[in-house]
Amino acid sequence: MKKIINDPGKIVEEMLSGMVKSYPSLIKRVEESRVVAQVAPSNQVGLVSGGGSGHEPAHAGFVGTGMLGAAVLGDVFTSPTPDQILTGIQAVNTGQGVLMIVKNYTGDILNFDMAKELAEMEDIAVEMVVVDDDIAVENSTYTAGKRGVAGTVLVHKVLGHFAREGRSLAELKALGDELVQQIKTIGIALKAATVPEVGKPGFDLAENEIEYGVGIHGEPGYHREEIQPSAVLAKKMVDKILEDSAAKPKKVGILVNGMGGTPLMEQFIFMNDCLAELERQEIEVVYHKVGNYMTSIDMQGLSLTLINLETTDWLTALTSDVQTISW
Repeated sequence: MKKIINDPGKIVEEMLSGMVKSYPSLIKRVEESRVVAQVAPSNQVGLVSGGGSGHEPAHAGFVGTGMLGAAVLGDVFTSPTPDQILTGIQAVNTGQGVLMIVKNYTGDILNFDMAKELAEMEDIAVEMVVVDDDIAVENSTYTAGKRGVAGTVLVHKVLGHFAREGRSLAELKALGDELVQQIKTIGIALKAATVPEVGKPGFDLAENEIEYGVGIHGEPGYHREEIQPSAVLAKKMVDKILEDSAAKPKKVGILVNGMGGTPLMEQFIFMNDCLAELERQEIEVVYHKVGNYMTSIDMQGLSLTLINLETTDWLTALTSDVQTISW
């Protein structure tokens, strides 16, 4: 294992320290915690997200004006604890309530829900939106139901916009639940991630083999085969998402997300092929995003997310300006 680190047991602490020191005008570390918060919190419903480390820039990279108020960091691929999440809730609470955006993993759901109960004991109104955009498999490792993956960052962006616009906690909760139903993601892996404290890849793939439907923690997918040209991969993944849709959308936004070890060159080639396939299927693409947003440490692979944008104000939310590290 070759990593640019010091002590595998201290990587989250050292990463967090380096992050807040690099962007002191945007984010700060809440004292004696693993919470990254806005330097100047806004007077609005507070948005909190988070989860295990190793998915950078998610989630701390999306803390800032127009997106998250705070992000809570757990150990690598491990949910943050309820007390740490409670600290995040307290950090963004301005008296208008707090909305938690949580990926659908059993540990995350349990711990965020427990933090919600603790916050309510302090008379803080808290709601939770659960993101389960991964259409690949049901009831995978760590999950009851579908997994929450790259589409989570689109939820951060849309809800962040409307929170800044002054929507209430109840309105944001209802919007979030509606939004999640219109976001669908599928991923592929060429090579597994290596967790530093483990020191070896989480699963084995042959040199010429890929896996469809792999999760962001290296959870198994649904099919392995020899690697195909990008255009073939794009068609298969677009088709898989459309098959999961109740009706073919007329207007979509597209997010091509790198898993951490895939060059942007390859991501742009794949985006080009996805756009060509969507055009062939007479689906209008009105929003595009390419890059590393929800990674899996150094996994080689990528994911495709489509969001139904027939609701036009969601497009406005996606394109509004923000001040964060990574959007």
